Amino acid sequence: MSWRRLRVLIEHLPAESHTMTALRNELSDEELAEQADKGEPEKGRWSQQDQLLAAIADGVRRVEYVLICANTEKRNQPRPPEPTRRPGAKAPRPKPKVTDAGAEFIFQMINGGAA
Repeated sequence: MSWRRLRVLIEHLPAESHTMTALRNELSDEELAEQADKGEPEKGRWSQQDQLLAAIADGVRRVEYVLICANTEKRNQPRPPEPTRRPGAKAPRPKPKVTDAGAEFIFQMINGGAA
């Protein structure tokens, strides 16, 4: 088998195959963004079916959350659901906590502390 034939076989593997997944997992963020700009979903980390299934799962979780919130008291409501993590997407950064010292600094800055 020639190298060319091997390359053609690998390029035409299904998007969900282990080989294609391993190759895509090696891509940098810039390469992923470039492929997304070119409109090549077959080179994405998940197949289109997987993306749609994750979107449906997120939608069901949101509907469930709204239903629970509508039928419980304000103090007993759960936290909103986090969306399903997609491959290639970075984890959301946690919201920074404002300490008393930080709040005091912001208060002083707003009230002319920088002047």
